[in-house]
Amino acid sequence: MSKISRFTSKAVTLAKNAVGGRGEAAAPEGGGGFADYAVVSLHCLRIYLEKSYREALDLLSEMPQILAEIGLEEGDLPDHSTLVKAFDRFEMKVWRVLLRLSAQLHDTADHAAMDATFFDRETASKHYCRRTNYRVQTLKTTALVDTKTQAVLDVHCTTEKRHDTQIGWQLALRNAGEIASLAADKGYDWQHLREKLREEGVRPLIKHREFRPVDCAHNARIDESLYGQRALSETVFSTIKRTLGHAVRARAWYREFREIVLMCAVYNTKRAVKQ
Repeated sequence: MSKISRFTSKAVTLAKNAVGGRGEAAAPEGGGGFADYAVVSLHCLRIYLEKSYREALDLLSEMPQILAEIGLEEGDLPDHSTLVKAFDRFEMKVWRVLLRLSAQLHDTADHAAMDATFFDRETASKHYCRRTNYRVQTLKTTALVDTKTQAVLDVHCTTEKRHDTQIGWQLALRNAGEIASLAADKGYDWQHLREKLREEGVRPLIKHREFRPVDCAHNARIDESLYGQRALSETVFSTIKRTLGHAVRARAWYREFREIVLMCAVYNTKRAVKQ
């Protein structure tokens, strides 16, 4: 069985668990629409293949075995506009559930690392930029990564200039019950964040910016072996950008957020298939 076939099998299973529809026909019957799990699976393959909507569908039309994994035939493939509309129709929580399920494919530990990177927003025409006030050229993405398996546990995206500490607390709070310690660089240096993490039962491994001798003393007590695993979050970002793309194709910000979450879910699934 090829890698793409194994990936498709995993993606279909995750999609069915995320949106339901077990036993439902993938292709439209009697004038109905495509099953939700089939559409989600096609979006996963679009990201996996690193292609646009049109290009991905063209490639899949030549892959009957892959379509059969979803429950489709060549003549059943939707128009690219159907996939675009479906991407808008599904709420963000669907993609977040998919991400969480993909992380559960890995035997994660209780130590996580957090870091941020920037994804390029696809270049748009000057007319589009003027019409939509499209000025921000990058998308700030913060990921919570399991250091044992390098699986992405959660992700946060924004086009605004929010401080790392605020984003970090939002991510940590959503996952506080699943991690025992959290490593992050000095950009997350905020005493209130450390205190709130401890209240949630999470051990903060965040170095202080060294302004006073007491800051140096705090840093000296940090477990260097655990703190050093913080760099694995950078490794994850590097892999995602190298294998799935360094830019988002969507232009609307809400589509871009969903695309980043989907990219992380595809990354987790690819890694699980490889292992």
